[in-house]
Amino acid sequence: MKGNHQNQIILYMHAGSGNHGCEAIVNSLCHMMKEDAVLVSYRGNEDWQYTLKELCEIKQERSFEEHKLAHLFYYAYRMITKDAASFLRYRYGDIFKQPMSPLAISIGGDNYCYDSMLSDLRLANLAFTQKGTKTVLLGCSIEPELLKRGQETQSNPILEDLSHYHLIIARESLTYEALCDAFAKRREQSNSNNNSNNNNRNILNIRSTSNIQITPDFPRIVQIPDPAFTLGYVRKKVPDGFWKGNTVGVNVSPLIQKCESVPGITMKCYEQLIEWIIGHTDMQIALIPHVVWKNNDDRKPLSGLYEKYKSTERLVKIPDGSCEELKGYISQCRFFVGARTHATIAAYSTCVPTLVVGYSVKAAGIAKDLFGSQEHYVLPVQSLKDPQDLVCEFQWLMEQENLIREHLQKKIPDYQEQALRTGEEINHLWEELKQQRETSYSDTSVT
Repeated sequence: MKGNHQNQIILYMHAGSGNHGCEAIVNSLCHMMKEDAVLVSYRGNEDWQYTLKELCEIKQERSFEEHKLAHLFYYAYRMITKDAASFLRYRYGDIFKQPMSPLAISIGGDNYCYDSMLSDLRLANLAFTQKGTKTVLLGCSIEPELLKRGQETQSNPILEDLSHYHLIIARESLTYEALCDAFAKRREQSNSNNNSNNNNRNILNIRSTSNIQITPDFPRIVQIPDPAFTLGYVRKKVPDGFWKGNTVGVNVSPLIQKCESVPGITMKCYEQLIEWIIGHTDMQIALIPHVVWKNNDDRKPLSGLYEKYKSTERLVKIPDGSCEELKGYISQCRFFVGARTHATIAAYSTCVPTLVVGYSVKAAGIAKDLFGSQEHYVLPVQSLKDPQDLVCEFQWLMEQENLIREHLQKKIPDYQEQALRTGEEINHLWEELKQQRETSYSDTSVT
């Protein structure tokens, strides 16, 4: 699937489909958009392995590690010209060599939660906006505390970067409210600093339910559920030992282990949970990976659990597969206990009662929007102190099983309908920008 990038929507900040949450976002989004898309991928080879090769054009980012001379050249060029975005233009290759698309979408939902990502996010946003391309931050979750940095001095580099997006789509209410509050305060400070020019300006509430854009200097902010709530699924043959409707799906990640406040407590909690399920129920346990990157591979901690308890014949390992295939396995579970956000979204969206072992605002925000509260539905990994903590919350989940499933069966269809608004927003914006471009071409021709 190849096309003229000028007539394609650019999707960027995609780390690769080995993270099946990243794959799920792109997969769902491509099914919503009317226009063809070109995906700039950090690990393009992974995207060819799973579902995305049929849905969009895939462009592999160029790596400085593989081109040392180019690295030296661009480093010298940047030092001389102070053109910081030149690094990103090189990495994105002919995306910037061809006539530019009017629209580029940053799709890494929680990228702004990671300090290591902030520079690339800012430079990519800058590179596109310098070319006149409108940028969208899609399906984002951002820690509210990050947005409060430097409020008194207006020196928050994250807010400065975010202000250059044309549209920001928050996937849960905690991020949405934090963004609205941060930009409202930023606008108040801006008005105060330019009071003589703004005395007659109407003051509008940035948290208006109509989500209108307040001024040309601030992004439009909307709240729409993660597009992956609409992801389809494929049900492959389940392995021996997987009992449909009576299996607990379990996912754990190296990432939450890094966030624990008590060393080793995460795995101790999972071990106690498995022992309790084996000792007190007749349910099987399916170990389900959702990220399989070499340096961040769910299969490593899951394999440790399997080896410890395989003699019980109550555990099965689910192999790596596409986001749709993994969702198919999850959909056949009775309960799900997971760390990866999009593994839990797969469970929620197929009405499986779910306990999230979370580490950030995204887990709390999604649970709050679905259930009205995160209590009992999200167990922050930072709060784990006792090896029985996970067992206690799982016992509550079992007691409330029917109520939770019934609630999800009522809630999810509407939630999925809301999630489709992402496609409506993107399609509308694309048509608007395309018309502006055609009008500009027409005016140029007349001139």
